[in-house]
Amino acid sequence: MIEINNLAKAFALGKGSKLSESEKQDVRYSKTAFHSVRDVSFHCDQGEVLGLLGPNGAGKTTTLRMLSTALKPDGGTVLINGVDVLKQPLKARQQIGFLSADTGLYGKLTAFENIAYFGRLHGMKESALRQRIDELFTLLNMHDFANRRADNMSTGMKQKTAIARAVVHSPKVVILDEPTTGLDIMTVQTVLDFIQSLKALKTPVIFSTHHLDEVAALCDRVVVIDKGISTFSGSIEAFRQCTPSGDLREAFLSVINQPETATAQGVA
Repeated sequence: MIEINNLAKAFALGKGSKLSESEKQDVRYSKTAFHSVRDVSFHCDQGEVLGLLGPNGAGKTTTLRMLSTALKPDGGTVLINGVDVLKQPLKARQQIGFLSADTGLYGKLTAFENIAYFGRLHGMKESALRQRIDELFTLLNMHDFANRRADNMSTGMKQKTAIARAVVHSPKVVILDEPTTGLDIMTVQTVLDFIQSLKALKTPVIFSTHHLDEVAALCDRVVVIDKGISTFSGSIEAFRQCTPSGDLREAFLSVINQPETATAQGVA
């Protein structure tokens, strides 16, 4: 289970930085900092898939990086199966599988070598590691390029390799930052099927996306972040009810267009 309460993160502006007119109108800017995440709260229970939505620059990636321990929050709490990420980052990291927007693969290593390297970093024994990699190659249709160097991979191959690397240690929770962006239809389906397999294993999954069809197909819960604030957190059924038509696109627009003073909606 993942529990996030009142998460906040600001980035200092350089000395002498001058804001553009549009930035001056953005409530996230102060004279000295950009408040990327101001107040984000939500939870994802065992076996749930949570879709994280929001406009570009809303604070989604910053939020996910804080959940993964890649960034330290300025305020709020993050609990991963009861482990406080701020107080016990190393212990929390062992339970997390995180896919960032940048795959960050080692170009001279093959798909197998990239994944095996991270498995060894997690202390996996060779026999278990090879069995796990074979299992992931089957789930993600990777056997055909197992020995291809990352420098020579297509975008889809790189993304599959990065996903396999993120979950090679069988994490207790999985966090994916826009896992299907830039992929062809067949690769997207493979990734969605993989997320569905994690759900079947009761592994909580949080993934950010701009594709509402993916949300409709996979998600139990939805969180909408706008200008650094979680403006909606609840079940997908509650999200649909944000608009009379039940259309997800209309629900999204309704949520982000509500006054900032409105309280976040949601259900337990």
